[in-house]
Amino acid sequence: MFRAAIATILCLSCANYAHADGAITRLITKSDQARLDKYEETRNKALDEARKGGAAADVQVLNATLAKANLTFSEDFNMTGDWKCRTTKLGNEPPLTVYDWFDCRVIDDGSGWVLEKTSGSQRTKGRFYTDSDNRLTYLGVGYIAGQKPKAYSAGPDNDQVGYAYRTGSNEFRIEFPAPALESLMDILELKR
Repeated sequence: MFRAAIATILCLSCANYAHADGAITRLITKSDQARLDKYEETRNKALDEARKGGAAADVQVLNATLAKANLTFSEDFNMTGDWKCRTTKLGNEPPLTVYDWFDCRVIDDGSGWVLEKTSGSQRTKGRFYTDSDNRLTYLGVGYIAGQKPKAYSAGPDNDQVGYAYRTGSNEFRIEFPAPALESLMDILELKR
């Protein structure tokens, strides 16, 4: 009886938490794994270019976004629901661009959290996987509004990979190293 109660509590506490069953190792493409392997190097170069060449107001927004502590993705953090989201593009030309806020939604489809950017011209749709207590890995696809998103692993021009960090009770961000278009790194910041 005691073991059954403990098992039930553990199952309920993990219901909204991204799954850590090793599925990502079977799903992630070689090119996306290579992007993650160079994550720190890419991030440092992108930040350097953005801070050196970006407009002062945009650099201030970037620094404020990155100054937030990385919190744990604990059981009390429910990612499901509607979010405001904005993209910041770092590196290349222009060296830094901060976009306006758009709409995103996260659902739990029974296998974990699924994100979809639902407004704006550049969209993303994908799933989160547990990397550690403080970081999730995002595998998704980029697409243009009006198009149907392809399945993940359709090709490097559409596939997206990134690390998600919880930064508050109602906010998190995803950092995408070496995206297919335009920049060295994209940051998708989400808040309620």
